[in-house]
Amino acid sequence: MTNSQDKSTSFVLFGALGDLSLRKLMPAWFYLERSGLLDDSLRILGVARQDITREQFQQKIIDALNLYVPDEYLDADVYNKLIERINYCCCDLNNHDDYQKLEQSLNGWNKPISYYLAIPPDLFEVVCDGLHNIQILTKNSRIVVEKPIGYSLESSRDIHDKLLKHFNESQIYRIDHYLGKETVQNLIALRFANSLFSSQWNSKSIEYIEITAAESVGIEGRWDYFDGVGQMRDMVQSHILQLLCLIAMEPPSRLNDQSIRNEKVKVLQALQPLNENNISKSFIRAQYSDGQISGAIKPGYLNEEGAISKSKTETFVAIKAEIANWRWSGTPFYIRTGKRMAGKITNIAIHFKSDAHFIFDQDQKSSTGNSLIISLHPTEGISLQVFTKRHGVNEGMRLRSDLMSLDFIKSQKLLKIPSGYQRLLLDILLGNQSLFLCKEEIELAWEWCDNAYKIWQKSLQPLYSYPAGSNGPNESKTLLQQNGHNWHDE
Repeated sequence: MTNSQDKSTSFVLFGALGDLSLRKLMPAWFYLERSGLLDDSLRILGVARQDITREQFQQKIIDALNLYVPDEYLDADVYNKLIERINYCCCDLNNHDDYQKLEQSLNGWNKPISYYLAIPPDLFEVVCDGLHNIQILTKNSRIVVEKPIGYSLESSRDIHDKLLKHFNESQIYRIDHYLGKETVQNLIALRFANSLFSSQWNSKSIEYIEITAAESVGIEGRWDYFDGVGQMRDMVQSHILQLLCLIAMEPPSRLNDQSIRNEKVKVLQALQPLNENNISKSFIRAQYSDGQISGAIKPGYLNEEGAISKSKTETFVAIKAEIANWRWSGTPFYIRTGKRMAGKITNIAIHFKSDAHFIFDQDQKSSTGNSLIISLHPTEGISLQVFTKRHGVNEGMRLRSDLMSLDFIKSQKLLKIPSGYQRLLLDILLGNQSLFLCKEEIELAWEWCDNAYKIWQKSLQPLYSYPAGSNGPNESKTLLQQNGHNWHDE
C-alpha cells in the first residue's frame, strides 16, 4: 500500500510532442481529470526539442484531445483544467546545457518527481545523466520507461545498466500498457476469486490454451523501425508473454508488486525453451502478402513504402509453448500474433477437457469440452461456451453450443472501459508498481525469445506467407491440428 509521502504530484514527460504522448498519454490524463482522480496540486511539464511557447503546446494538446477523444466525452471545462496544469520546456536532450532550462522549469515543484521517457531507448542514458548532473534526483524520484527495452537479452541488460546508474529497482517503472487494461487485471479476479475456475485451473482440467493478438493494420509508415524488430520482439516478448504469465502463475501471497512479480518470474523460469527437435512443430514465422481487408486492396509487407525486397522479418508468429511445472505439464499454450490479419482481435481461449464417458450422440463427441473466452478487443468481457439440449420434440438429446456472456460495459453500466494508460499513470503517481515489470521478467522473456530465433535460424523451416485479410498462414492451423486442436475462430 502507498501512503501520502509516496505520492508524486510532479510529472515530467520527455517526448511530449511525440505520437505516444499526443495519441495515448494526453487522452489518458484527460479521462483521469474528467473522473476527478487527479490531485489538485498535480503539475505536468512537457519536454521536447521544438521551440514553441506554453500556449502553443497547450493548443497541440487540445487538438489531440479533439482528435482522439470522442465528442460525447469532450468537456471544455475539463480540458481547460487539465491544460492549466501543464507547462512546456524546450530542451535538446543531447545538449548538456539545456538541462539547466529544465532545472529552472522545475524550480519549486514538489518532490518526488516522476520522469516519463516517451523517447527512443538510445536516449535513456543521456537523459538520466542529464538529470543527475543538475542534481535534481532524490531517492524517491521515479523513472518510467516504455518498451522496447532492448532488442535482445544483451541490449536489454545494457539499458538496465544505464538506468541503474542513477536509480534503484524500486524507482524504475517499466510499462507494458497491456497490464493496465481492465480485462487483463480481471484475469486475477477471475482466477483467484471464483472457486469454479480456481479449482479447475490446471492440466488435469484444461486441454489447451490460446492467446491471440491479431491486428488488421500493417506497418503504418514505420517500415524501417518494424523491420529491425519483427512481430516476435514487438509483441511476443512483451505483451503476449505477460498475458501468459497472468494465466499460468500461482496465486500470489498478497496483491502487491513483489508477490505478483515473483509468481510471474516463476512462470518464465518454467517456460520450456524451443530446441532443434521441436522447432518444426512448435514455431511458425510468416509475412503478409498482397490481399484485401474490408474490400480494400492492401499491399504485402515487401510492397510497403520503403520496403527492402529481400527482408526476412516476420509479421506473424505462431508458437506452441509448454510450461514445465506441476500445474501445467501436458497443457500446451498456443500463441498467435500478426499484422494485416482479418480483424483487430485480442483474446484468450481456455479449452477445458471433456468428460471421459460421452453419453450423447457419438457424432457430436468431437465438439464437447467447454471453453472460456476472455476478450480484450474489440469488446472487453468474458464468455463461457456451454452445451445444452436442442429444443424440439424431434431433436432427442442432440446438443447445441451457446455462449454465456458477460460484457463489462453493460454489466457494470460503464460509459467507457478505461484505457491501460489511465491506470498506469495513476499508479505511477501513487507509487504502486504491481502492474509494472521487473528487470528479471524482461530478461527472462528476452532469453526465451532470443533462443527461439537462434534455433529457427539453424533450422530449415521457411518463412511462410499469408494474404492480408486472412487469419495467418495455413501452417499455423497445422500447428494445432497435429495435436488434435483448433484455433477458437477456426
